[in-house]
Formats: sequence, C-alpha cells, structure tokens
Amino acid sequence: MLDQIHLLAAVTVLGVLEQAYFFLQVIYARREFGISPPKISGPPEFERIFRAQVNSSEYFPIFLALLWQAGLFFHQGLAAALGLLYLYARYCYFTGYRASSSERLAPIYFSTGVLWILVSASALGILHFFLSHYVGLNILQLLTA
Repeated sequence: MLDQIHLLAAVTVLGVLEQAYFFLQVIYARREFGISPPKISGPPEFERIFRAQVNSSEYFPIFLALLWQAGLFFHQGLAAALGLLYLYARYCYFTGYRASSSERLAPIYFSTGVLWILVSASALGILHFFLSHYVGLNILQLLTA
C-alpha cells in the first residue's frame, strides 16, 4: 500500500515545510517592523507578507484534500507532479506578493488552474470508482476495447 501513496506523502511533507517557511517569514517581518501579535496591520511591506501567508494557509487544506483524492482515485504520479507545480506556484505567489501586490497575480492564477486540474482528476477518478464498483461499468475497459 505504501508504494501507492509515497509520492503523495512526500508532496504533503514538502507542503507542510513550505507553510512553515511562510510562518517564519511572518515572524521575521514582525521583528523587522516591530509589530507584536495580535496586531495584523502595519507598513504595507509587513501587510503583504502577512496576507501572503494567510492566503496560502487558507488554501492549504483544499490543496491537501484534492492532492490525496486525485492521487488515490486517479493517478498518484500525476497528482504528485501537479502538487509540486502548485507548491512552486504558491512560493512564487508568496515572493511576488512580498515584493508588490501586483506581482502576486500570475502565480495565483496559475496555482488556481492547478487546483482545478486536481478537482477534475479527483472527480473523474471518483466517478470511475463509483461506476465500476457499484454499476459494474468499467469505462477504462470500454475506452481500450
């Protein structure tokens, strides 16, 4: 069984490490700009870092759910590759947003596109499972016949 999920697990760990990096950047920014918790406002430079971290944290559970569903029901390798693309796009989003609010746009659009591909792969995989398991209709066999 582990050979069916090891890539997903690796991408999950990388995602958690990326989130930790984003959290640390907020801590460093708080120290740099003298902003103590629970304050969340300050200079625009701090607010951009803070918002980038919060936005990334908000999307992380959605990403994890889609990564695992696509990997378990569609294809582990494809889901893991899309997961790596997503994490890279989120890193670009974070660094872009840190520099300027307009530089966050291209990476956020790209990462959203990756999420939609994961949604599609998940839905197709789950549909195939239900059709083959409960209806006895194996679409893959029909397509290859």
